[in-house]
Amino acid sequence: MPNFSVVSLAFTSKTATIPGAVYLKRSQRMQGFIPQSRGSFMLDLVAVAMFAILPALAFGMHLVKDQKNYAAHKKMMIAISITLAVAVTLFELEMRLVGWRQLAEPSPYYNNIMPIALGIHLVCSISTTITLIATVWLALRGFPAPPSPGRHSTLHKKMGKLSALGLFLTSVTGWTFYYLAFVAS
Repeated sequence: MPNFSVVSLAFTSKTATIPGAVYLKRSQRMQGFIPQSRGSFMLDLVAVAMFAILPALAFGMHLVKDQKNYAAHKKMMIAISITLAVAVTLFELEMRLVGWRQLAEPSPYYNNIMPIALGIHLVCSISTTITLIATVWLALRGFPAPPSPGRHSTLHKKMGKLSALGLFLTSVTGWTFYYLAFVAS
């Protein structure tokens, strides 16, 4: 029987296929670049990107809070949002079409702590995605062009802080899951 990866359904050992999808043999997967890791290239890229996003997010907040540069803040936050959207879309495509469980199976945490860490990460990442989309959407609709403080500022400040906290928690829980699944041995 060929050694193909298929979509793994979270918290089960069942697999499903997507009609018309092209599945890669495990040996055809692009290897990651983080030393001592079993992660794929995309897993490693997202782990590094989530690390790089945090300073960019802090700088974007500095632009508006300390420098009152609303236009630069808007551009920075849109760039971060687009970068995250592209990275998450490519990441999710790989997870659905190629899978990840076969890379995590050697972990001593595969059947105990790892599913809990994944669940916590998914709660953080899904809620943050929703919050971030709402924050950007409402900002684009609520602020004038060029951007300046207005009636939407109070809500936006609260949602921005909530989105930033969510991105931080998503990063920390993602790195924790990454270690448990793809580094621990």
